[in-house]
Amino acid sequence: MLVKTYGSAVFGVDAATITIESNQLQGAGYFVVGLPDAAVKEGLFRIESALKQFGYKMPHQKFIVNLAPADIKKEGSAYDLPIALGALASSGQLDAKRPLEDYIIMGELSLDGNLQPIKGALPIAIQARKDKFKGFILPKANAREAAIVKDIDVFGVDNLKEVIDFLEGRQDLTPLFVDTRDEFFNNLPHTELDFSDVKGQKNIKRALEIAAAGGHNVILIGPPGAGKTMLAKRLPTILPPMTLHEALETTKIHSVSGRLGANATLMHERPFRAPHHTISDVALVGGGAFPQPGEISLSHNGVLFLDELPEFKRTVLEVLRQPMEDRRVTISRARFSVDYPASFLLIASLNPCPCGFYNHPTKQCSCGPGVVQRYMSKISGPLLDRIDLHVEVTPLPTSDLSIEEESEKSEVVRVRVVEARKIQEERYKDKEGIHCNAHIGAKAIKEYCQITEAGKTLLNRAMERLGLSARAYDRILKVSRTIADLAGSEEIKIEHLAEAIQFRSLDRDMWTG
Repeated sequence: MLVKTYGSAVFGVDAATITIESNQLQGAGYFVVGLPDAAVKEGLFRIESALKQFGYKMPHQKFIVNLAPADIKKEGSAYDLPIALGALASSGQLDAKRPLEDYIIMGELSLDGNLQPIKGALPIAIQARKDKFKGFILPKANAREAAIVKDIDVFGVDNLKEVIDFLEGRQDLTPLFVDTRDEFFNNLPHTELDFSDVKGQKNIKRALEIAAAGGHNVILIGPPGAGKTMLAKRLPTILPPMTLHEALETTKIHSVSGRLGANATLMHERPFRAPHHTISDVALVGGGAFPQPGEISLSHNGVLFLDELPEFKRTVLEVLRQPMEDRRVTISRARFSVDYPASFLLIASLNPCPCGFYNHPTKQCSCGPGVVQRYMSKISGPLLDRIDLHVEVTPLPTSDLSIEEESEKSEVVRVRVVEARKIQEERYKDKEGIHCNAHIGAKAIKEYCQITEAGKTLLNRAMERLGLSARAYDRILKVSRTIADLAGSEEIKIEHLAEAIQFRSLDRDMWTG
């Protein structure tokens, strides 16, 4: 008997409904068609063992499973549960009182019939609602994640027997309800990290405040122990809290990559990703035989921190260039392509030379002639052009470390950042996809970043002396627009422009020769 159950396949951060057709024919053997991967095929052995635990059997005749549409690759072990139910229904062992076509069913089976967590529960639930399914049956560990989606019943189950009893009407399951807005707004992040932990470094804190206010990328240059990593880790504490839309977007990405913990719901905290410098370009940008989000997508709506930037492979750094501009990653394969969002704030740090003490106020650099230039040349000019703020971090004198000085807390700085972001949201409300100054293009720069004649003269002189590119020219205007927003000024004044120009340390001769 031909039976249809329904599952879902995840592509990028979206899902597509898969029809799982099960049928018995004359002959012997089990067959799965419709471009299944090895994990799907191996599921037949897991299913056979799980069914036996509860007194059921696999069909004795030739058993065929078709995963339609058949030209889309099916990956992973989450098809175990719908295939098992199809096997029971097609062999007459399942007398379903509740129609199978009303539910999306996903779950990996253990040999004892228990269900293991799956990836992508959130995008699957969103697609199931779009396709008008009544409910979504899945492992209990993923139920809270899927229950974020309204207008669809989400049933979390522990094992195969619970699903069978539910479909046959012997047991009722209670749909899980999660109040998304209450869950989100009552669980805003609390972190022990705070800007006030960092002594001194007022100019660096100012640069990070500007970066947070305008969504600008930052690079910190300084010797070991100057506080670069400490400052970078505290950048998320001054970023505006995530909106509900941003939280949903971010949660979807972490859901499809399987990085949400058991019983997780919405992510409340902006991501902070700090990959090691040995990372590959595929791990950073995403991809693989079965494409998965990379670190730059996992840091969407958050911060990507690259420590010791010149130690990363050149090819790894170069793949950053396009996502930094487009805020998306497209991974293309012969049969399909997937898109991952990648709107992140990049903060990078590096030593000024291999020994770390070039231009140090008290310690002598031991690097030979030309070593500094070769070291810095590991970072390409086009990549540096895409980083708005270049900040030199000087070590704090030892005598200042013991001074008990009250520094601004993160929450105080965040208030100013949020106010500046509100100005930008209002300014760009009619511009689709633009939410902060760092995102504006050349046309919008001409419209919103106009400067006085005196400002033009100052900027032209800086361009000539520092040898800046046209892209760097635009970056300076964007940063000066953010500085003006922080000051509550509608126009970009010459002092705003001057402050923006000083944040181009890597364009100065001292770093390139």
